[in-house]
Amino acid sequence: MKNQTEVHEFLLLGLTNDYKYILFTIFLLLYLACLLGNGAILAVVLNESRLQTPMYFFLANLSFLDICCSTVTVPKMLMGFLRPHQSISFVGCFIQLHFFHFLGSSEAVLLGVMAYDRYVAICHPLHYTIIMSKLSCLLLAGATWTAGFFHALMHTVVTSQLWFCGPNLIQHFLCDIKPLLKLACSSTALSLTLLNIVTGSVALSPFLFTVFSYLYIIVFLFFKYQSWQSCWKAFSTCVSHLTVVTILYIPVLVNYMVASGNESSQREMSITLLYSVVTPVLNPLVYTLRNQEVKSALRKFSCKKFCCGRI
Repeated sequence: MKNQTEVHEFLLLGLTNDYKYILFTIFLLLYLACLLGNGAILAVVLNESRLQTPMYFFLANLSFLDICCSTVTVPKMLMGFLRPHQSISFVGCFIQLHFFHFLGSSEAVLLGVMAYDRYVAICHPLHYTIIMSKLSCLLLAGATWTAGFFHALMHTVVTSQLWFCGPNLIQHFLCDIKPLLKLACSSTALSLTLLNIVTGSVALSPFLFTVFSYLYIIVFLFFKYQSWQSCWKAFSTCVSHLTVVTILYIPVLVNYMVASGNESSQREMSITLLYSVVTPVLNPLVYTLRNQEVKSALRKFSCKKFCCGRI
């Protein structure tokens, strides 16, 4: 079907014109912190033999997704602070939309996979190495990325077939589905239905799976140890993952579970900022602050690099 669009480019209005240089500095620092923190986790997982386990393999995937997700959104947003008009081509807009949803939905599914990894490790420790073999981990990671890709492709194709006759001003700092639907001159019923049902399912299913996995883990540990102190000691390996799940899923579910064309643009941008800019910075902090193995590996890796640099 040939696209009937009369719009050849969009203008991203961004966050605000007030304090733009201060905001530029803040978001630049957040982006650099995201690259540094997640890059450090990737480096130590790839170079430290003790971290060559399924849990850290999925953590490395999460860090890579965080780097990519921030890179899709933040550089374009930073340029918007320095230019009076931040334009993006029609094709470039839908490329950004595709990768934003591709990486975001992949991360949501990956967190569900990580919950499954913790369930197997705690409830079936004797079979852990068999169930979570290298092949199984690769297949799970591949399925995660594939699901995210086709979910994003669905939205990209459907949204790009809408008729955009003007205006072309996007009340956002990126090309997302809901701001684009507000500009469409044709019916958006299918897009909104897909956004509510499919995207809601992609976000909600891993979340519910994670919740039920941890409820089962808690019950299993309580009947095994029969004391909250012992349960907490065994459960402590899951706290970092649960924290990451909370700070990602809550804003995502709020933003996409109930999609309509009449929501506040400022509200949408604030929520999107939370999970696309702030969350990728917090994830490496959550995992390093509570994980002695990662902290030890980071110190060892830093010391090795520092000593080699001095030599």
